[in-house]
Amino acid sequence: MDERSDTGPDDGAAAPTSGASEELVPTGPDELGPGLDDGDETDSETPRPRRRRGRLLLVLLAVAVVASVVAAIFDTPGPTTFAALLLGLVILRTGWFFLQSFATPPPPPPDRGKLRRVRLVYRCNVCGAEVRMIVANDEDPEPPRHCMDDMQLISPID
Repeated sequence: MDERSDTGPDDGAAAPTSGASEELVPTGPDELGPGLDDGDETDSETPRPRRRRGRLLLVLLAVAVVASVVAAIFDTPGPTTFAALLLGLVILRTGWFFLQSFATPPPPPPDRGKLRRVRLVYRCNVCGAEVRMIVANDEDPEPPRHCMDDMQLISPID
């Protein structure tokens, strides 16, 4: 009997000719079979939209419950209390975001071999201080800041 013959209904898919591997292979850039990994681990780090939406609904429900309790205890209008608690939560979340950004360490310095030799002179327009730059990350670096303002390039040293 031929291995291609199938006792089940014919659905247009050919049965494998050898029993060595039944693992699916990618048919396109976005399709992967079982057991295959494209090496991108960012999918597991980013929450799915359904999870975000569920968490948002859960937070809104919790704020509504707290608002109704506070409104009942202090005899305040419910929508006003809900809006005040929601606004407070948004302000708290925004502040937390900024505090986390301050806690993030700066990027590591570039490799020693990646720095380029430049010879530039900058002058502060406010106080007149001058700075000579001899090493930078690229050929045309951003000007340094002094007195809360960008310094002006006087001339490259030749």
